[in-house]
Amino acid sequence: MNRSRLAFALSTLLTLAIPAAAAGCADNTSAVKPLGEPSVQTTTAAAPPRGTRTMGVSNDLASACKLDFGNVNSAPKFDFDKSDLPPEDRDVLGQIAKCVTVGPMKGRGLQLVGRTDPRGESEYNLGLGEHRADAVAKYLEALGVPSGQLGETSRGKLDANGTDEATWRRDRRVDIMLR
Repeated sequence: MNRSRLAFALSTLLTLAIPAAAAGCADNTSAVKPLGEPSVQTTTAAAPPRGTRTMGVSNDLASACKLDFGNVNSAPKFDFDKSDLPPEDRDVLGQIAKCVTVGPMKGRGLQLVGRTDPRGESEYNLGLGEHRADAVAKYLEALGVPSGQLGETSRGKLDANGTDEATWRRDRRVDIMLR
């Protein structure tokens, strides 16, 4: 690992240490159910909850906000080693922002969990997951969601279990849940 990547990884770890520790202590037992798959825990999800190209949305948020999704299992996610928010996800983020600012979930907080595929070093992947969650947070903030309603964490590659490009793509996402 070169010096700049090591410095980035260390600074990211320091930034993530307290939120990640707090997230690890939280009761995270709400189950999410991806389309076409059995219910799984969000902390050990092999496949994302319902969502879009780069996001998984918890079932309780999708239901409360009346979000309708197609089959996320066949949709691609973030590109390898990227944290850019694809334009096609902005419509769903707009619906979520409306739901938590003026809709039925007005004022409710959202937890954004950045994830990566299992390749690469743990420190780097934690940072990349954080960048992905941050990209979603910044977009939601631009749509009027107060930053105080958003919590960002990264699981990096901790829950990833892909073994080939198709399953790695599933691992590269941001999950959005009510907090």
